[in-house]
Amino acid sequence: MNPKFVAVISLVAASLGASPSSAQDGSETLGGQPPAGATASVKDFDYQIKYQRAFEAVLWNMPAIAIYSFRRAAFTDLGMKDNDIIAYSAPATPKLEAITANSTTPYISAFSDLRKGPVVLEVPAASEEGSGYGQVVDAWQLTIADVGPSGLDKGKGGKLLFTPPGYEGTIPAGYIPVASPNYRIAFAFRSIRAPGKSVADAYAYAKRLRMYYLSEANNPPEQRFIDPINERYPTLPFYDERHFEDMAAVMSVEPVKEQDKVMIGMLKSLGIEPGKPYAPDEKTKKAMRQAAIDAWFFMQEWFDNIPEDRLFWPDRHYASLLMTDANRRFTFVYDDHIDLINRAAEYFWCTYMPKELTDNPATQYLMAMADKDGKPLEAGKLYKLDVPAEMPVKQFWAFTVYNRATMSFIYSDSNRTTLSSYDIDGMKKNADGGVTIYVGPKAPTGLESNWIPTAGKRPLPAMRFYGGTDALNNKSFKMPDMELVE
Repeated sequence: MNPKFVAVISLVAASLGASPSSAQDGSETLGGQPPAGATASVKDFDYQIKYQRAFEAVLWNMPAIAIYSFRRAAFTDLGMKDNDIIAYSAPATPKLEAITANSTTPYISAFSDLRKGPVVLEVPAASEEGSGYGQVVDAWQLTIADVGPSGLDKGKGGKLLFTPPGYEGTIPAGYIPVASPNYRIAFAFRSIRAPGKSVADAYAYAKRLRMYYLSEANNPPEQRFIDPINERYPTLPFYDERHFEDMAAVMSVEPVKEQDKVMIGMLKSLGIEPGKPYAPDEKTKKAMRQAAIDAWFFMQEWFDNIPEDRLFWPDRHYASLLMTDANRRFTFVYDDHIDLINRAAEYFWCTYMPKELTDNPATQYLMAMADKDGKPLEAGKLYKLDVPAEMPVKQFWAFTVYNRATMSFIYSDSNRTTLSSYDIDGMKKNADGGVTIYVGPKAPTGLESNWIPTAGKRPLPAMRFYGGTDALNNKSFKMPDMELVE
């Protein structure tokens, strides 16, 4: 026998716990079993399989769960129905417990179910009265229509017609057709104040929207608006066993994509199966609960160690909220794989992304991941940010501080979450015309107007640029880092 072949057999046999002679004389196979003396690290394989599949399912399902959680909360706590429209009469307070929401422009939102047929969304034109900006997404939170001056309607308004999967009906004249790959859709717009206009004007502009089924087009029902400005409702995903109740609610309705068949098959071991009632046993609930908890901790650790290539400027500590895939989109689907972890990270801290991130996005959000020394921001400490007098925006800038644990607003005595260029006249200015904003549990003496409270929470500050200029987009402008105030 070739000596080299004998040597290879000897190495393989030794790694398996068999002697070279036994491998050669046929008494042991070269593979097919663990090494001699090995024992299983798992005692309860049924639990282990459920846990592992549940953990991966949380990451896989992050885009869908984030948008369904909002639907579930609105329908359960606000009494919404499909095609009702949420229109905030003022910028949101911490009572809107949503992922990285803004609190400078009023929100508009709605949901619909295309199993009942195509849906019409009437969008008003941008004008001196105001404008809207936002996205319509499907059940997997993939944008199927950008709306507003940079969207499908080009700011001219119109009737968007959303059709369900496999729709073969006629598209009537005068509609902008949008085919949805899923049945449930949702939208979130911001009502942007026109120059010289008030928040009340932005609210009035929002109430010009209409949403109804195509079957009702000849005689649309009176539009129902809901203003939850004083309502608290749980739109954030749950990170316990309830996470999977929401997951089951999504899977029971939406068609299965080819790319998701393996995961859908694994969900059966958790009792999530289209067409069957969701009734997991206690062991499954225990595994799911721990998996959801661990997935949350995993995502927190991911952001604590955010990859350097995700930083907006290599010598600063900001990351764009809009972290795209390599194609500058938000699908994270490639020819040979789906990037589950990066997709989960993006949808863990952001909702309603545009279809594609252009070189000149309408909005840009830069999240402070650390202070100027690269140290993670901590709860209970005071930080400051020097905002230059000349910011690279055509519209306005807004600095918002979120709870790092939830990516949502922080409750405080004042419930102040944001300071923006709209507030600058009421703030103490620096000699150069800029302002210094303080972030922490207590305001520096005499600087309460320049302070955003953290109320003991770990902060996630975000500088939002509305209508960014070339200086921002080509990165010739650089935002100063957060600084620890000793």
